[in-house]
Amino acid sequence: MCLCEGKSCSSCTLKEKCTTALQRTACRWEHGKVIEEMRERVLLNQDKIRVRQWLSEHPFGTLKRGFDQVYMLLRELRKVNAEASLSFLAYNTKRAVNIVGIKDLIAALA
Repeated sequence: MCLCEGKSCSSCTLKEKCTTALQRTACRWEHGKVIEEMRERVLLNQDKIRVRQWLSEHPFGTLKRGFDQVYMLLRELRKVNAEASLSFLAYNTKRAVNIVGIKDLIAALA
């Protein structure tokens, strides 16, 4: 979707900073409005975004850095799901050991 197509370039205040090409068009992605709406929601709900960062994004960062799980080793969705599930199982087990303790965790599982 092209916006101006050079029709109002002569009256534009940014013409000096713009391209010197003869054909001046400003193109925009067809779903650009969705991105703008999302960005606006993020700016209006900074407190919710902060809580999301604390809760849901922490495990992903821990897996990437602490478990050296920067990228998936396998291909195909089924295999990637299995690899991610094993990674999160290891993360959750390590977290449970750190919070509850190994003796209480074994007692709870027995």
